[in-house]
Amino acid sequence: MTTIWVLGDQLSPDNAAFSGFSPQTARILMIEARNRGRRLRYHRRKLVLVFSAMRHFAAELRRAGWQVDYHRLEDTASFEEGWQRHVRTFRPRVVRLLEPSDFTTSAALPALARAEGITLDLVPTNLFLVPRREFQEWAGTSKHLLMENHYRRLRRTLGVLMEADGTPSGGTWNLDAENRKTVSEWRRAGSPRPTPVPKVPPDALTREVMTAVDREFADHPGRAEGFDLPVDRSGALRWLEQFITERLPQFGPYEDLMLSGEPVHFHSLLTPWLNLGVLHPMECIQAAEQAYREGRAELPSVEGFIRQILGWREFVNGVYWLRGPEYLSLNALNATRPLPAWFWTGETPLNCLAQCLRQVLDTGYNHHIQRLMVLGNFLLLTGIRPAEALRWFNELYIDAHDWVMAANVIGMALHADGGFMATKPYAAGGAYLSRMSDYCRDCRFRPDVKTGPEACPLTFLYWDFIARHGERFGRNPRMATIVQSWKKRPAGDQDAVRSQAAAFLDREVPTT
Repeated sequence: MTTIWVLGDQLSPDNAAFSGFSPQTARILMIEARNRGRRLRYHRRKLVLVFSAMRHFAAELRRAGWQVDYHRLEDTASFEEGWQRHVRTFRPRVVRLLEPSDFTTSAALPALARAEGITLDLVPTNLFLVPRREFQEWAGTSKHLLMENHYRRLRRTLGVLMEADGTPSGGTWNLDAENRKTVSEWRRAGSPRPTPVPKVPPDALTREVMTAVDREFADHPGRAEGFDLPVDRSGALRWLEQFITERLPQFGPYEDLMLSGEPVHFHSLLTPWLNLGVLHPMECIQAAEQAYREGRAELPSVEGFIRQILGWREFVNGVYWLRGPEYLSLNALNATRPLPAWFWTGETPLNCLAQCLRQVLDTGYNHHIQRLMVLGNFLLLTGIRPAEALRWFNELYIDAHDWVMAANVIGMALHADGGFMATKPYAAGGAYLSRMSDYCRDCRFRPDVKTGPEACPLTFLYWDFIARHGERFGRNPRMATIVQSWKKRPAGDQDAVRSQAAAFLDREVPTT
């Protein structure tokens, strides 16, 4: 009998490895492993989500008649241990497996099979919309890739938000310009707030996992206590439906907004289940498009949401497999400072950073603008080593996986790939945070002050960043004007900015 090995991020009832098999012709192997959970210091809520989702998926398979050989982390130190127990017990000749989603697993599992003389039948993943080879053929040998080109190609190919005459719905491909409402505009609109995300009390199976995670991973950040997320497909589908009905209609205009005490706001918070395979990207895309066709959500919100999945999610996965493991060690801007210790506590006088850090340390979640324009922006401006930043993002977020974070952190947030996937660095000073958040209101620093004790550190750090990399970015058409603006400032102003930036870095982000 063939064994179908289901990994922890392949929890789809439509997993292509099942194709052609039935409970009478194959059994399922699933392995939780303590050393896998300790590869990094993953947030405990991330571990609860993954292990509980695995156990619930196994229960669904058993109810459907499948025999599941399940190895729990309580008695399984490693993948190797669970694998060897399975092989000794069932002696399969062939193990069928959906392509793993990361380099490490992709290299390790064939080696395990070879050691036992077992044939490993790898099935191309169907949990993404773009096969890896197709993305590689599209990218070719380009030195720079534009996500927008990739996105438009997929819109045409898959017929998403397209009209019968071959034009994009609404007559335009990208509605970003309509999706950048500021905090002032939000207030003038009456400060709309969505219905809170529904909480899902943990069932007995999840409580078992919470106890095991607290025991086995006591030194990891976060707490299992308070976990209230869906852990199965039915729960994830309810969250999708609630988002489409109650938050999607206003998602677009306010997707870049950051508000104190609003960790989700109008965002979907669906990536944890997309990245575990529990939800499929196309069903999320189709649900959003149907809401547009039925007049339940306007095009800017629908297009903005679809672009995040069809555009960015598929793009960052493609870049991960295109560039290979070496992409993870890129450092084009020669950033050398270590990650500050307060990234693990949230103890910082900058309210924007404190808000986002405390939120992720507590819940394992920030929405994408908090990640990019607060945390990523700070790491970029201060020259934090990309490998340390990447590790931190991978450890802290419940939706983090190697393929997700590599391009998002190395390429998009830190510009460490030299502009391969972003035409300019996502760098900003205090004025941006003042426009797009209410964080500055309760901060001791003022975004409109350039230097001095009240100056927002992000502002002088921004200009110090421009000064440090002026030669590089002066050749960039999208940055040249900013570089020239810096060069035209009086020498005294430049000295004040650089001096204050150096003092801040020595105090808050020391090199030793």
